[in-house]
Amino acid sequence: MDDTVTVQGWVQVCYLDDIVPNTGVCALVDDEQVAIFRVGESGLYALDNYDPNAEASVLSRGLVGNLGERLVVASPIYKHHFDLRTGECLEAPEHSVHAWQVKLHGEHVVLRRSSR
Repeated sequence: MDDTVTVQGWVQVCYLDDIVPNTGVCALVDDEQVAIFRVGESGLYALDNYDPNAEASVLSRGLVGNLGERLVVASPIYKHHFDLRTGECLEAPEHSVHAWQVKLHGEHVVLRRSSR
């Protein structure tokens, strides 16, 4: 997608088909890296891409799965698990990350920052 478009506070970042199911991609939104995950055919989640445990921007490259009832991404460096709905780090809650609001608008993935 060539341009990001803002519609009522939502920022268009990519097409749904740009994300392979059960993987993540990284988008730059207002100078912030956001990890966007597609779970199944159309489930969408978004977290800050920065892993505070590893001090690296790598969460979009993590493995998506579940621990019990929780959908998570496992960071590729230290394998800490982050809840895709809330951003909570299960092994070190003090290193939780911010969850973004994300949804499908037509064929486009759009997101906006939630209140902290």
